[in-house]
Amino acid sequence: MTDDDPYLWLEDISGEAALAWVAERNAETADVLAADDGFAPLKARLREVLDASDRIPYTVRRGAYLYNFWRDAEHVRGVWRRTTLEQYRKDEPAWEVLLDVDALAAAEGEKWVWDGARVRRPAYDRALVRLSRDGGDAVVVREFDLEAREFVADGFAVPEAKTRIGWIDADTVFVGTDTGPGSLTDSGYPRTVRRWRRGTPIEESELVYEAEDTDVSAWGYHDPTPGFERDFVGRSLDFFRSETYLLEPDGTTVRLDVPDDALVEAHRGHLLVTLKSDWLGQPTGSLLAFGFDSFLAGDRTPEVLFTPDARTALAGHSWTRHHLILETMRDVSAHIEVLTPGRDGTGWTRTPLVGVPPLSAVGVVDTDPDVSDEYFLDVSGFLQPSSLHRGHIGADTEVLKQAPDRFDTAGLTVEQHFATSPDGTRVPYFVIGPDHAVTGPGPALLYGYGGFEVSLTPFYGAVTGRAWLEGGGTYVIANIRGGGEYGPDWHQAALGAERPRAFEDFAAVAEDLVARGVTTPDRLGASGGSNGGLLMGAMLTRYPELFGAIVAQVPLLDMTRFHKLLAGASWIAEYGDPDDPADLAHLREISPYHRLDADRTYPPVLLMTSTRDDRVHPGHARKTAARLREFGHPVLFHENTGGGHAGAGDNEQAAHNSALVHTFLRRHLT
Repeated sequence: MTDDDPYLWLEDISGEAALAWVAERNAETADVLAADDGFAPLKARLREVLDASDRIPYTVRRGAYLYNFWRDAEHVRGVWRRTTLEQYRKDEPAWEVLLDVDALAAAEGEKWVWDGARVRRPAYDRALVRLSRDGGDAVVVREFDLEAREFVADGFAVPEAKTRIGWIDADTVFVGTDTGPGSLTDSGYPRTVRRWRRGTPIEESELVYEAEDTDVSAWGYHDPTPGFERDFVGRSLDFFRSETYLLEPDGTTVRLDVPDDALVEAHRGHLLVTLKSDWLGQPTGSLLAFGFDSFLAGDRTPEVLFTPDARTALAGHSWTRHHLILETMRDVSAHIEVLTPGRDGTGWTRTPLVGVPPLSAVGVVDTDPDVSDEYFLDVSGFLQPSSLHRGHIGADTEVLKQAPDRFDTAGLTVEQHFATSPDGTRVPYFVIGPDHAVTGPGPALLYGYGGFEVSLTPFYGAVTGRAWLEGGGTYVIANIRGGGEYGPDWHQAALGAERPRAFEDFAAVAEDLVARGVTTPDRLGASGGSNGGLLMGAMLTRYPELFGAIVAQVPLLDMTRFHKLLAGASWIAEYGDPDDPADLAHLREISPYHRLDADRTYPPVLLMTSTRDDRVHPGHARKTAARLREFGHPVLFHENTGGGHAGAGDNEQAAHNSALVHTFLRRHLT
């Protein structure tokens, strides 16, 4: 382990020397992987999946219309469009195109990537459109007229920044953006909230709230629900702690006095609080309900809507006009209930919404909480393509859309197993592939994330199916600590100095796969991205003997400097603070970049990143590739010039990246 860093120059994102080095590494990788006989046909088959015209066009209801953003072979950058429910029920709906991003990019000579739109409620007549330059987190914002289908001349417009913006009324917005010195936090996000009126300079807009430089960000939000119009402001103290305030008409603020690690949501007369620590005698992971006004008046008597147990955790919730749809997970399998408050807002009742198949994914896609009890529900599984259901609570449902099979599932099975980590913790994982009792050990790919309370739930992966499962490979998803599969405690078990618990869990799953006869170490690959890229770095430097190949995408790898690079300061609550000597010791210990050793034997590694990733700095992957090369270890490196943290800004880039990954894995594991 060494603190010497001769590769700091590779942190110069657009430096001439750094980009020349990137070009050389990209060429080397292309010569090995893109020149492989199987690369081009695989990429074509993956692009076919991504561009397929019979994909389900998922929508969001805004008033009378269902809105959708769509990419295909003809619309590489995509179109924002809308239709009616009557049309949407048809196999080929008639869509009204609102904005053609390809045409806009061509007209302006910019590689625009769609980043969403905030449509003004309840009129649904104007939108604040967000456009990213080649996929970065920073965006430009422009006001858009939905009826005229054009940008508003002299409308609201914000230059490129990590902006937060939302409607207050037709002529006013809350905005936080880069307005010069002092307007951003140390993490690079808005530090101030302003009330900006149409036709006035943003720099002269009314300052309504300020966070601290050391906070992650500040935010403002107007709730336009008829009869419950309210303004809120707040600050994110770190990635997991925040403070929320009711903003009174006179500019004063009233804090919603909940624990700063709790999630709080106001809806009509209700206040929902999701606990990340014990409070009011209720355990971590509970969901509590209060009357909004009574809570502000001091009442702390909760209605307990959900209490976790050792196997069950809260997955999410969505409001309809009169009900709350509650999503939970039991051993990472979904269950959905409908909760209904009594007439006085108390005495909640509950009923199941729909029967959910085991080892499946069921999620609420959209609801219409201002108007009706309509809901849209997506049902899928590892080997089951998505079906989109629409219903009204208390009434029948209909299947609106059904996606076709994208890969051959003959002979494939889905199983859930549990590995035992060194401290005795049972770690669930899913195995999708052939029956190994019949076929014997074969090539397998193990995927994990293990951070930020992100849960890995069942899904239908068409790209993985075509690229890996059809060729006889097995795909495995590890639900390790650091994620949210068993609620906040599962996440907090791997925070800070406890991060190795996540690494141990993943290694335990790898060992269990071998013990069960699913694979052998030389035929087992591992992959992960972002925080999962840190996990891959840990596998490489701590458990290299368990794997035959490792892929790390947009990875976090230098844990002593992550806080100085782009958005890294916002993750200190997850990992620790390198500037704090008490934290630096464990951060150096878990830093893959610093654990690399010339004298160890490592499996082949593919490192992938993006020049335009303005969240996880490309220097992490660049420097690690350079050090592996220096030590003589087998490594390939690919840096996409665009795409942001997703690594790809369109389907062409996504297909290319996936083909590189699976060509690399096939060459080393099959």
